[in-house]
Amino acid sequence: MSVSNNTKISPVTLTGQHVQLVPLDPTHLERLIAAVKDGNLWELWYTSIPTPDLMRAEIDRRLALQAAGAMLPFTVVDRPSGRVVGMTTYMNIDAAGPRLEIGSTWYAQSVQRSALNTEAKLLLLRHAFEQLNCIAVEFRTHFFNQRSRRAIERLGAKLDGILRHHMRMANGTLRDTCVYSIIAAEWSAVRANLEYRLGY
Repeated sequence: MSVSNNTKISPVTLTGQHVQLVPLDPTHLERLIAAVKDGNLWELWYTSIPTPDLMRAEIDRRLALQAAGAMLPFTVVDRPSGRVVGMTTYMNIDAAGPRLEIGSTWYAQSVQRSALNTEAKLLLLRHAFEQLNCIAVEFRTHFFNQRSRRAIERLGAKLDGILRHHMRMANGTLRDTCVYSIIAAEWSAVRANLEYRLGY
């Protein structure tokens, strides 16, 4: 399946051993609020994570972008427990490529640095390259978000460049954005590395 200029990416459920990515739904609200409170994630100054009281607005924002064909949002579920632990998306979807960005991702503190994130990225990348026939998948993060940068680099993504003063953060500071990508020709090696790390 490929993406044409007139085709939106359809919602899909992606399932692995550690994680399940399900289409975002307004009924997930209370469980997402509980997840974001695990570590008070909104307090991190270098990223944009919704506060509990703004979670409903964030769900509405992502679903509106989905309706416009610019985003496909997922709720992240820890598969063994069935607990909702975060959000992730396909975003900045360019149907002409096709190419897209994996971003607007956050996880409850209790599942960070676990196999869940690695497997979630494997599922998203595999669907993007093998079902949507993407020519490239992009990742973006704050220059100062060293944890995120290291995680992206461990995936096998390469730094394309840094967009200086790319955007203004909620606290008024200006963000330099690091742009990474994986291209289709690199996917087989990236996939082998991720599957090895997961013990597949």
